[in-house]
Amino acid sequence: MTNHNEAASVPPLTLAWVSRHLEAGERIVRTVALHGGITAEMRRLIIRTRDGGTRDLVLRSFVDPFYAGHAEDLLSREAGALTLLPGTGVPAPGLVAADPTAAHCEYPSLLMTHLAGRTVLDDEGLETRVPLLARQLVAIHALRPAERPREYVALTTADTVVTPKGADAAAWAAAIDVIRRPPPPYEGRFLHRDFQPGNVLFDVPPPRRAGARIAGIVDWAATSWGPADLDVAHCSTNLALLHGPAWGLRFAEAYEEAGGVLATAASERLYWQVRDALASSEEVQLVAQLWRESGRTELTTRAVEERLDAYVTALMDALG
Repeated sequence: MTNHNEAASVPPLTLAWVSRHLEAGERIVRTVALHGGITAEMRRLIIRTRDGGTRDLVLRSFVDPFYAGHAEDLLSREAGALTLLPGTGVPAPGLVAADPTAAHCEYPSLLMTHLAGRTVLDDEGLETRVPLLARQLVAIHALRPAERPREYVALTTADTVVTPKGADAAAWAAAIDVIRRPPPPYEGRFLHRDFQPGNVLFDVPPPRRAGARIAGIVDWAATSWGPADLDVAHCSTNLALLHGPAWGLRFAEAYEEAGGVLATAASERLYWQVRDALASSEEVQLVAQLWRESGRTELTTRAVEERLDAYVTALMDALG
């Protein structure tokens, strides 16, 4: 018997839409809210199968009006990526169904398979995880889809950067000047565009031993075409804020050690590193809150701002 109280957390039109995409004799018996996302509401749906077992699906719905205007593009790109990825060796959810325009659901939605594993955001075991992250990103950038996703979109401008209180004013002014310049030329690659520890699932238990592996990569809604440096810069920024500036600087080295190719000139690399670091200045409070909810309670907004300042300063110092 369906647990209607649990299933009722999914709006009725969406529930009916999901049900139409289940196998004959299957039904939703429970839903579990998934945390950690910014743009969309995520729910794990536990499905009772005909043989009495269970399987899980994930429902992604854009319920926030602020993001709803972008939902059609984001969900269409995610659906395209999830259609492309099977058979490539890149572990990702499988696409079940998509309703990017909310033609059938209350909100723009996407239904996909559920991946085992969990995100790992703590400092312990980082030396093991960073090379795994680098190798996985190299594999993503090696993909050559028959139809390219849209060109990347920059996430910040020189005029929207939020310089943290007490930051190194000279370093930040110099960094902002860097992104006033036109982007350097680059060879396009298939980008995840939000590749960072929060979107990488590791085997359970956490990878603190030899033989750990990545179980899956999620959140393909920002898939783009652009420079490999941009994806590397984004993961670097997240590592710097989660674990300290040295880890942000280390990731680019790990990417090259894994066979990845970055811009040759130091000034060109700096452009992408700085662009992503400065983009994060606009959402420090939100990101810090999500990380605290995930267990990193020491990462107050102020603590993350201080790490961002230290990282930006380190990037500018590295240029000499």
